Amino acid sequence: MSVQKTNLSALNVKAGVSPQETISSNAIRQIKEFRKRQPSAQELIDGILTGNITALSRAITLVESTNPAHLEKATAVIKGSLPNANKSARIGITGVPGVGKSTFIEAFGKHLTSLGKKVAVLAVDPSSTISHGSILGDKTRMEELVKDENAFIRPSASGETLGGVARKTRETITLCEACGFDIILIETVGVGQSETAVHSMVDFFLLLKIAGAGDELQGIKRGIMEMADAVVINKADGDNIKKAQLAKVEFNRALHLFPAKKSGWTPIVATCSSLTKEGIGAVWQTISDYIELVHSNYYFAEKRKEQNLFWMIETIDEQLKTHFYTQPNTIELLESTKTAVQNNEVSPFAAAQILLDNYYKK
Repeated sequence: MSVQKTNLSALNVKAGVSPQETISSNAIRQIKEFRKRQPSAQELIDGILTGNITALSRAITLVESTNPAHLEKATAVIKGSLPNANKSARIGITGVPGVGKSTFIEAFGKHLTSLGKKVAVLAVDPSSTISHGSILGDKTRMEELVKDENAFIRPSASGETLGGVARKTRETITLCEACGFDIILIETVGVGQSETAVHSMVDFFLLLKIAGAGDELQGIKRGIMEMADAVVINKADGDNIKKAQLAKVEFNRALHLFPAKKSGWTPIVATCSSLTKEGIGAVWQTISDYIELVHSNYYFAEKRKEQNLFWMIETIDEQLKTHFYTQPNTIELLESTKTAVQNNEVSPFAAAQILLDNYYKK
């Protein structure tokens, strides 16, 4: 007698329940019309100043747009928001991929909202150099913070900018400040020149490290360490606590080799666990102490002035570059010049001069 075996699978198809017609066609039409309607610059400004997150999101999308037609409107929104900006603490957070930036930011952000702070997180996702796409999964990784009514998370694709941060991130900060967020956290891609760009737009620069990933001195790169106002050894929990303490000693020794900062601040090294929340409160206390110091010695205001000047020059450079590459006569000549350079018929430097001479003749 044979016994027929039943193959069980997790991929069983179960009969569904037919949805009821609970949404009227009129409501659907109104929603579609609302989404299609483009609010004016003044409507976006009014919404941002009243704390409307939808208006803030749409304004950021406008700022991030590469459509030249959106530039004038985006500029008007920024101009209207500027008088209500510059009242936040801007904190840059960087570290190599895998250091736990998203987990740290969620734990840190939740700590800040528990203190009554309004927190905006500008998370930059690296763009593929092949497909030019980004996953934009920061909201998924910060599943608790994203549900907090006092938090706003905006993931953005890095695109082709300096490691993922440039003028658009700088202007997004302005919009978030005008919307009432008093703490702005900027997460870098963690590679390339993004750290330099972030450092030029924040008040406090936090470097996340992990222990047990090899010789700790390998992680001490002079440029990034000189920019850091604090080094935090993340994942200091379980069997990793001892390693984290040893790493803390190594980094403390290294920091004493660097010149003193113009701010008068002495960078600190700390440990924390984003999982157990151990040390998270101490990190905020360190940042608070720094902010108090630089306000008292007027370095805070001076640094903001230097950053504004820096971004003015950067914006000019960017606009000139964009204007050059979008001129019809430049586009036409560029293709033939590229071929000549590739075939060694003309040097790259001479080719560049030909293109620039052609551009200046206009």
